[in-house]
Amino acid sequence: MATTTRTSDARERLLRTASELFYREGIHSVGVDRIVAEGAVTRATFYRHFPGKEDLVVAYLESEDAALRGAFAAADEHLGSIDAGPEEMLEAIIQGIADDVSRNHTRGCPFINASAEYPDPSSAVRQTVAEHRAWFRGTLEGALAAAGRDDAAERAGALVLLRDAALVGGYLDGPDTIRETFVRTARQVAGL
Repeated sequence: MATTTRTSDARERLLRTASELFYREGIHSVGVDRIVAEGAVTRATFYRHFPGKEDLVVAYLESEDAALRGAFAAADEHLGSIDAGPEEMLEAIIQGIADDVSRNHTRGCPFINASAEYPDPSSAVRQTVAEHRAWFRGTLEGALAAAGRDDAAERAGALVLLRDAALVGGYLDGPDTIRETFVRTARQVAGL
């Protein structure tokens, strides 16, 4: 049992270290040796958990995806517990994106950043990005449809585009500069 815990701790440490470095400095600029050193594990431990660096990149993106899915689930649960309707869910999504740009992703979108470093659309990294984006768009479309919006697919596409722009704009111009514009425009798109 102790070995399983130690192995799991090492994997989580590697993933946490890599995630921080990848997001802050870029994926290709951070080597495995640095991740191993800062994660305080051996190379053998690294390769036991991740056959290659690209596998670690995929795990990093899956972790980002899981965090966003968890935020949506928590918002849904909270709003359900107070009998909030679909309009409140749309507002919560918009505010959640604005908060994310201000607090968590101040250096742009991790999925866009990874895509810039992995241009081959058939790579595992780009496939992971595509899966995340499809889920995100589908989730927005479902929320818009639940609120009775016609053309929910088109509105969802526009909200994805606005989120992309907000994440990049927040990084380049500062999140406080774009927050009000993002929220106002997203509300218009969502019909709020």
